[in-house]
Amino acid sequence: MTTHSSTQIQTQNIAKIAVLGAIAFILMLVEFPLPFVPPFYKMDFSEVAVLVGGFALGPLAGAAIEAIKIILNLMFTGTSTAFVGEIANFIIGIAFVIPAALIYQKKKTKGNAVRGLIAGGLCMTLTGLVMNVLVLLPAYSYFYHMPMDALIAMGTKLVPLIKDRFTFVLFATTPFNLIKAVCVSLITLLIYKRISPLLHSK
Repeated sequence: MTTHSSTQIQTQNIAKIAVLGAIAFILMLVEFPLPFVPPFYKMDFSEVAVLVGGFALGPLAGAAIEAIKIILNLMFTGTSTAFVGEIANFIIGIAFVIPAALIYQKKKTKGNAVRGLIAGGLCMTLTGLVMNVLVLLPAYSYFYHMPMDALIAMGTKLVPLIKDRFTFVLFATTPFNLIKAVCVSLITLLIYKRISPLLHSK
C-alpha cells in the first residue's frame, strides 16, 4: 500500500468517524423515559452508531465516535451537571463499545459479534452501577438541589424494593442499562451487515 493510499484511507476513516459521531448525537436527542425508572433516566439509541463504527473501524474509532457525540451534545444542549453527567456518559459508553469491538475485531463473525455485544453490555451495566452509586446520583442530588432521600423516594414510588442508594441503582438503574444494552445490541445486529459495505468502501 502506497503512502498516498494509506493517507487517503485514514482521511476517509476520519470522515466516517465524524459522520457516525454526528448520527450518534442526533440519536441521543431522541430520548424517552421508561416507566420503572425516575424521569431523569432516559432511553436513547445513540450507542447503535457508536457500535457500528466500532465494529467497522475498530475500538479506538468507537471511542472517538462516543467522544464526538458527547462534545456535540455539550455544544448544542449544554450541561446541567458541570460536565459530570457527560463524562460519566462517555465512560459508560466506551465500556460498552471497546469490549464489543475488540472481540469482534479478532474474528468478524456473527457469533463473535453476539459475544462482543454481550460482553460490552455487561461491562456497560457494571460500569453504570459503579458510576451511579459513586458519582451520578450524588451529582444529580447536588446539581438539581434535591436531597438524596428525595431521589430515593422517587425510585421507591416506582419500585418498592428501593430503600437506599445501592438498591436504587440495583433495581432501577441496572435493569434500565440491561434493557438499553439488549435493545441497542439487537438493532446493531439487525442493521450492521446491511450498512457495513458503506463503511468499508474505499
